[in-house]
Amino acid sequence: MKKLIVILALGSLILGLSSCSKGKKSGGTSSMTGWGYNDTKNGGFENHEYAGQATGPGLLLIAGGTFVMGQKDQDVMSDWNNVPRRITVPSFYIDETEVANIHYREYLWWLNRVFGESFPQVVAKALPDTNVWRDELAYNEPYVEYYLRHPSFNNYPVVGVSWLQATDYAKWRSDRVNENILSQKGIIKLAPDADVDENNFTTQTYLAGQYEPTQGDAKKQLLDVKSGGKATRPVRFEDGILLPDYRLPTEAEWEYAAYANIGNQPYKDEERITEQKIYPWNGHSMRYPKSGKLQGKMLSNYKRGRGDLMGIAPNTNDNASPTSEVKSFYPNDFGVYNMAGNVNEWVMDVYRPMTSVDANDFNTFRGNIFKTKLRGEDGELAEKDSLGRINYRGVTEEEAAARRNYRSADVRNYSDMDKSSNAEYNYGRSSLINDMARVYKGGSWKDRVYWLSPGTRRFYQETEASDDIGFRCAMDRLGSPQGNKFPVGNRFKK
Repeated sequence: MKKLIVILALGSLILGLSSCSKGKKSGGTSSMTGWGYNDTKNGGFENHEYAGQATGPGLLLIAGGTFVMGQKDQDVMSDWNNVPRRITVPSFYIDETEVANIHYREYLWWLNRVFGESFPQVVAKALPDTNVWRDELAYNEPYVEYYLRHPSFNNYPVVGVSWLQATDYAKWRSDRVNENILSQKGIIKLAPDADVDENNFTTQTYLAGQYEPTQGDAKKQLLDVKSGGKATRPVRFEDGILLPDYRLPTEAEWEYAAYANIGNQPYKDEERITEQKIYPWNGHSMRYPKSGKLQGKMLSNYKRGRGDLMGIAPNTNDNASPTSEVKSFYPNDFGVYNMAGNVNEWVMDVYRPMTSVDANDFNTFRGNIFKTKLRGEDGELAEKDSLGRINYRGVTEEEAAARRNYRSADVRNYSDMDKSSNAEYNYGRSSLINDMARVYKGGSWKDRVYWLSPGTRRFYQETEASDDIGFRCAMDRLGSPQGNKFPVGNRFKK
């Protein structure tokens, strides 16, 4: 009986301590100043429990790490424009699939609803170039007319989209996802009839107080601690409710996600890769090697040889002419589909043949143009533009020159003959390289197997489009690189 009483007492004590710790975590005290959090008596600085960054729609978490970026196979083009070198990529998110026609049509529909009457040029600017399907010696008019809009192609990758259009889509997607998050939480109420022209939701205008939403459920509003809980307030980015922006992946991120070396680590506790990959799968074969129903099936959609894009009926080798659905083939070890074949994909980077020589070994990227939000003389943000977006300006040369970590606002040419590079490359005469040349990767339905290796790279002008280039989006991972189940903390704490 005494033992039972002792056990119950200990249990009560543990529960009490647990509840105290939870209360302390939600409010708590600053370990630096000793001031209490969420306390109206000292001004009400807020600090609340946070479970970690949520995974946005369509995304997969890619745990970062070190890998050898660059070409793994023989350089048959003799370009030497992606020399192997070890780099580190921080954790990030990437789309499970390529952006499909139905996803892009949703974007066009929204643009037409919001801007179509007053700013039809905005809708026209976003339209894919369906004429990319045309060829002087091929009958491709059905693809010109039907590929983007017919429901038979709903889940096929969108093509005819330039780098600039893909970037605009990612920005739009960021705003729609965050708007939906606020709506699902009851903080705002969707009002499609009122949200037109400049009065449309963007994450930045909402955070800046330049967008007045229709208020949602009164009981779901956030209370302002400073007012003692008597007043409500809009969501702040510090609340952890809104997600970072969707964007195109960098070349390093895309290549890291494509190789998916996580599948070649036999023991999770060891930093050891057992086999280097040429493709997103192991080995040199383009067919599924294991026994079973999938044995012998093609692992991607590509061109086997001149005139052979799909094999012999009725057992066509990849069942695709030209593109295939975005989930047609086996995903890689990260769970990402079509990182080889189907369509090439835009990445963020500006193309330079020798970037690999001078690039930073952490979060490698070329293409920065540093900007800042436009403000008035009083320091207040400038009013949003006619499309409802925050105005930005370029960092001035004087501002950049005063810094140590960068000396110029536009560093696309950094360590590459700088401002004189376009003249040296002689764009339009002896070269097609300039500051608008963007990298695309992955190989496509019309490419030979050589281009399916993630280490290969090509470039196209950011204003141009093709019938074999699509895209997928990425997002920054904030906080623990391993995900919310593995929070950052003392690794040696038991």
